[in-house]
Amino acid sequence: MTMPLSDFLLLSPEIFVLIMACAILVVEAFVGKRIADISYTLSQLTLLVAAVISWNMLDTAHAVVMGGTFVHDPMAALLKVAVFLIVIGAFVYARGFNTSSGKLTGEYYVLGLFAVLGMMVMISAHSLLTIYLGLELLSLSLYAMVATDRDSGNGSEAAMKYFVLGALASGMLLYGMSMLYGATGTLDLGGIASALAEPGENSLILVFGLCFVVVGLAFKFGAVPFHMWVPDVYDGAPTAVTLFIGSAPKIAAFAMTMRLLVESLGSLSVDWQGMLIILAVLSLALGNIVAIAQTSMKRMLAYSTISHVGFLLLGLIANTSAGYSAAMFYAITYALMAIGGFAMIILLSRAGFEADKLDDFKGLNDRSPWFAFMMLILMFSMAGVPPTVGFYAKLSVLQAVVDVHMVWLAVVAVAFSIIGAFYYIRVVKLMYFDEAVSDAPLETSTDMQIAVSVNGLLVLALGLFPGGLLTLCIQVLG
Repeated sequence: MTMPLSDFLLLSPEIFVLIMACAILVVEAFVGKRIADISYTLSQLTLLVAAVISWNMLDTAHAVVMGGTFVHDPMAALLKVAVFLIVIGAFVYARGFNTSSGKLTGEYYVLGLFAVLGMMVMISAHSLLTIYLGLELLSLSLYAMVATDRDSGNGSEAAMKYFVLGALASGMLLYGMSMLYGATGTLDLGGIASALAEPGENSLILVFGLCFVVVGLAFKFGAVPFHMWVPDVYDGAPTAVTLFIGSAPKIAAFAMTMRLLVESLGSLSVDWQGMLIILAVLSLALGNIVAIAQTSMKRMLAYSTISHVGFLLLGLIANTSAGYSAAMFYAITYALMAIGGFAMIILLSRAGFEADKLDDFKGLNDRSPWFAFMMLILMFSMAGVPPTVGFYAKLSVLQAVVDVHMVWLAVVAVAFSIIGAFYYIRVVKLMYFDEAVSDAPLETSTDMQIAVSVNGLLVLALGLFPGGLLTLCIQVLG
């Protein structure tokens, strides 16, 4: 079978990232020790060029290529651009991160690029096989990244937990996919949707397969009760790796959910809506309540992630175009907030010391009023306080739920959001009203300071002017 050149053009971002990732791997192996930051520089250029390519493909029409395994549509182009920009920020923050044994090695950036490639494949997958290949490429890269600091016992333990539980979840997802294939006779997502539209389909095996698929998706999101890996991995991994795991992969998980549940299993929406409601309510409850008891900033943000996943699921539960666009807006903006929150930990850290405790933020306003203000913006945004983007993100998903007459679900979400505001405001209280534990100046690079400032101001700007990004989300899903 021959493929026209136009098909390869639609795959140009993936092809470019793959070639550059392999090239950077070779460069790092031969000259990485002699030329400082060569992997970092090349990785950032790769992501920047790939973002430009994907942005220029935003208006390209929907097309399915490579024998029905790969789809290009405006949603895929926008989500890829979002992933590239988030990872660019993550790499900037990672460059300023010091471990107990020194700076991160070049392998971090190579693994990061392969993880990005896995996310791109997940975003543009049009086959059960392609989804699984992209997911495994992402997961294997993340397992290795968690174990980057080989001298850390906590890091090795976190990597092992992540690997074992991730393999279990991948197995469940694969089992669910096999049941869908057995019931419909095709791996193509469009073919599955067509098969489900026909009368007389074996619904029992499809519902069983759907259950396993939802379990796999819930694990990748970190939704309760499949959240057990999130706090341990976030806390045990180096902060630069935690920052990466907690941001861009959530966008890819959203895309995978859209491809699997909405595009292929839309006929079973009555079944998966009920499952997602349970996951959302449990995530909102446990995430917000348990976060209050944490003394570690990384564990607090881990449970915060779980609660935000609950909000993101609300948009999918609505099962409307407005709900899907609100969920996409939430996924993108949450990734922006997440990298900012973890970046503040890196900003306060120094060689041999990681500022991952809440007490490390005491008196930050006395040490640096500007970065205390940036952290205030990020915490208020996660809590959903106007005029930050977190407020508008939560408002949009709540509105989508109310529009489908699930007012009780919106009330539950608001109630737990109010409870969750406590631990975000507690961080603000520590920064502004408690005495500093250390009066040491912040030791960080200029690019790190600029990146954190841009990150915080962007969260504020998107809250003041959310219309542009939200309109774009609505357009690409239209």
